[in-house]
Amino acid sequence: MNLIDPEQGGLSTSRLGRIRPMVERYIEEGKIAGAITAIVRRGGLRYSECFGMMDLEANAPMREDALFRIYSMTKPITSIALLMLYEEGLIRLTDSVSRFIPAFDDLRVFRYQDSGGIHTAGLLRPITVQDLLRHTAGLSYGFEGTPVDLMYQQVQLFREERTLKEFVAELVKLPLVHQPGTAWHYSVATDVVGHLVELVSGMPLDRFFEERIFRPLGMVDTGFCVPSEKLDRLTTLYNYGPEGRLVVQDAAAASEYARNSAFLSGGGGLVSTVADYLRFAQMLLNGGVLDDVRLVSRKTIELMTMNHLPPALLPYGSPNPATGYGFGLGVNVLMDVAQAGSVGSVGLFGWGGAATTLFWVDPKEDMVGLWMTQLMPSFRFPVADDFRVLMYQAIDD
Repeated sequence: MNLIDPEQGGLSTSRLGRIRPMVERYIEEGKIAGAITAIVRRGGLRYSECFGMMDLEANAPMREDALFRIYSMTKPITSIALLMLYEEGLIRLTDSVSRFIPAFDDLRVFRYQDSGGIHTAGLLRPITVQDLLRHTAGLSYGFEGTPVDLMYQQVQLFREERTLKEFVAELVKLPLVHQPGTAWHYSVATDVVGHLVELVSGMPLDRFFEERIFRPLGMVDTGFCVPSEKLDRLTTLYNYGPEGRLVVQDAAAASEYARNSAFLSGGGGLVSTVADYLRFAQMLLNGGVLDDVRLVSRKTIELMTMNHLPPALLPYGSPNPATGYGFGLGVNVLMDVAQAGSVGSVGLFGWGGAATTLFWVDPKEDMVGLWMTQLMPSFRFPVADDFRVLMYQAIDD
């Protein structure tokens, strides 16, 4: 996308100028190495800027076509893939997952652990496709320290030589952390969704993404692996170390993304660029269509971006509940601006990634915001929140 006069999109050029000092302050304080910010409004790219370095050690400045590990920003893409199959009548949200993966009928639910071992109970109801998409399936992620999470770690669920089929076969041997539908628990559920896409479509997930989503949308740099000719564009992933300084966690040359992996993680495996992800986000904002290419209908986008959690499960998230938000099918949804304590509009939706990447779509303002950096752990600093405030304060219409 080419930059278009922000004033024509109802944004103040002078007020957009407040973004640069904010981002540069984070860089000067050594909290992030670099970033790219972008704002789309009324169908055009009204603002985009590169900041800092994509690789501090190599003294390489951030570039517009930099490749970012988007981690959980993969989830909305995987969710759209399944919703495309939903529109074809091949799968229903109300379907039991066991219709496609019979072993899901035999899952057990963790109750307690004592000297006698692990005690479990049977399912009170089946896990549905909707449960997977909204994170109420009872699955976990392996990093919360519960007995079930320790089991995830012991079997090394995310080994890169495992296919999605092998991953799911290992997963169903482990108990759930809660009964389906009784709690929101962020998890590997979207990786299971990725496998469902494979089973229902008859295509590997990477091929489905490429043929049905990336190529039609013109997302030329998004994928599970960075080819050698693009490796110089892969940003370095940093961690904020115990001494309060940035340390390299994953350098481009030695990155796992520089080699093909059998594990095609629908929950967090993609690398993308600002230009590519803006095209995906614009498609969502447009109601499922971009440049005369329709992936899904407007009604399906409405279904995806409404709250699917019952009142008893709100606010979702622990130990920091997302007050004012609900959760849809692969994205969160702003339901109450005052409760959320963050500027935006009711109906705003989006999601972030583990390396402090974030996007949001505001249909009421006809606007998309995108923040890209590479810092673990996720959102240690409120950089994306600060950018969101500065994005909205620039509205001048």
